[in-house]
Order: sequence, then C-alpha cells, then structure tokens
Amino acid sequence: MDFIYVGEIVNTHGIKGEVRIISDFKYKKEIFKKNFRLYVGNLKKELIINTYRIHKIYDMVTFIGINDINDVLDYKGQKVYINRADLKIDGILDEDIIGLDAISKEKNIGVVVDILKSKAHDILVVEKNNNRNLIPYINEFIEKIDLKNKKIYIKEIEGLLNENWYFNTFS
Repeated sequence: MDFIYVGEIVNTHGIKGEVRIISDFKYKKEIFKKNFRLYVGNLKKELIINTYRIHKIYDMVTFIGINDINDVLDYKGQKVYINRADLKIDGILDEDIIGLDAISKEKNIGVVVDILKSKAHDILVVEKNNNRNLIPYINEFIEKIDLKNKKIYIKEIEGLLNENWYFNTFS
C-alpha cells in the first residue's frame, strides 16, 4: 500500500470514543466521511470512520466498533494515514510534487524538496547544490506539471531564481 500522511490524533473528545484530528490535508472532504478507511500509528492500524464533524480547528471522528474513550486512548499522538488507492480525486497531491525535477528555460534548476504552507499560497522549495530557491506554487509561476516524466516546469520571472540570501545566511 502507498500511505499518505493526512494528520495526527491530538486528543480524545468525550467518553464515547471520539478523537480530535489536526489535519491540513488538501482533500479532507474526500477522506473524512463515513466508511472511509484511515490507518493509524506506525503499525498502520486500519480503522473505518463511523461519524465525522468539524469542531473549532479539529476534525472530529468516531470509528466503527469503537464506542468508549478507553478504546481510543492509545491513539492519542498517533499519525493518521490513508491508502493512496482509496483517494479518488482529479487533483495533484503535494506528495506528487516533492522529488520532481524543476525545469526553467529548458535547464534543470533543482529538485523540489519541500512545500511550505503560507496563508497566501504554498511555496515550492527547489534545491540544487545546497542552494535553495523559493517558488510560489501558483499558476503564474508554474507552466506545467509532468508527473509521467517527473518534471515541473517553472515560468522564470526576473528575480525569481537565486533569491536565496536568507537560506545561505541563516542555514
């Protein structure tokens, strides 16, 4: 199975086995629904969602066959995953982007090593020879994503590349 990290169980809620999950997964509406399979912890214990609701910043979930707080206490602090094959979407996941070669003006400018989250938009971290470039992950800067050939094509705009003084100074 190809597991994708979607969040973490941060606490229990009430006495009937409900858990609080913190998740910034892009496609929450596709996974947090009745009968969807989640995999919890290092051992990837399969649990099936019974109920889902949003409460404040948390995704609140109960699981089929679990009706008591004592049955979910061990899951507190555990990471939550899904099986990639269970996710039926047309979009591209962050996991698909990391590791792609970044190409600009027909030359390789590095590899996408991370995606930073910000309030405005996500930012690609492209690294080559210990130099990093931060590229906004928005349509104005992304020409094409070619998952088959493992490449992402960047529209180079003056000043976009080699603006990494911060990382070189403070890394």
